[in-house]
Amino acid sequence: MTVYVDQIVRTSKLPFYHQLYEILRGRIARGDWLPGAMIPAESEIVQLYKVSRITARQALDELVQEGLIYRERGRGTFVAQPTFEKTMMRIRSFTDDMQQRGLKPQTKVLTKELVPAPADIAEKLGIPEMEELVRFERLRMAGDDPLSIEESFLIHRTCTGILNHDFAQESLRDVLAQEYGVRWSRATQHIRAILAPPHTAALLGVKPKSALLYVERVSYNEQNAPGEFLRIMYRGDRYVLYNELSG
Repeated sequence: MTVYVDQIVRTSKLPFYHQLYEILRGRIARGDWLPGAMIPAESEIVQLYKVSRITARQALDELVQEGLIYRERGRGTFVAQPTFEKTMMRIRSFTDDMQQRGLKPQTKVLTKELVPAPADIAEKLGIPEMEELVRFERLRMAGDDPLSIEESFLIHRTCTGILNHDFAQESLRDVLAQEYGVRWSRATQHIRAILAPPHTAALLGVKPKSALLYVERVSYNEQNAPGEFLRIMYRGDRYVLYNELSG
């Protein structure tokens, strides 16, 4: 059982700012302040814990850097929404991921169209340049909370007629498996950090130039042939990528 200390120990060798950070972090962890709630102002924290303003500011800065709280100019300081740990060990659909977390997955289809394969995507999929691809762009949400944007490119000749499906209501992965016999057995991907362009930021409900996790993935079918090129932009304030390494 975790034990939380709610007062500064004046005789401790730990700096006061770090003790205060642990106290405030503990209050967030046990739900004293729920996501979206305003926490006490810096001046209130100074009075409550009998510390200096510099100490209070240092502790709050650490919580901001950790992504546990955020400041809004002229309004105050608020508890951030919890982050989602995204495992890198297996291919899992967004729908399955959200349902396993006890959340309601929602999808808004932004674009669905046929496009000629540009040279870079054609190379990744092992097809001729300009071959016809299906392109889907979808906004992924937990409830009404936007979390990511996915842009999928599929080889059209392997899934003709797929544009007739409504992927706001249906799972793309399920339709591929059940109607076209396409199942992903493995994937390779590259991950980097990017700054959100204005249009993307508006869709995700973040400020322009906010940090995003950008993933490019190639998925392979059971015959080990590449079949999908996927771009995903995750909100950097809501996702932590997880992987387990062995030495």
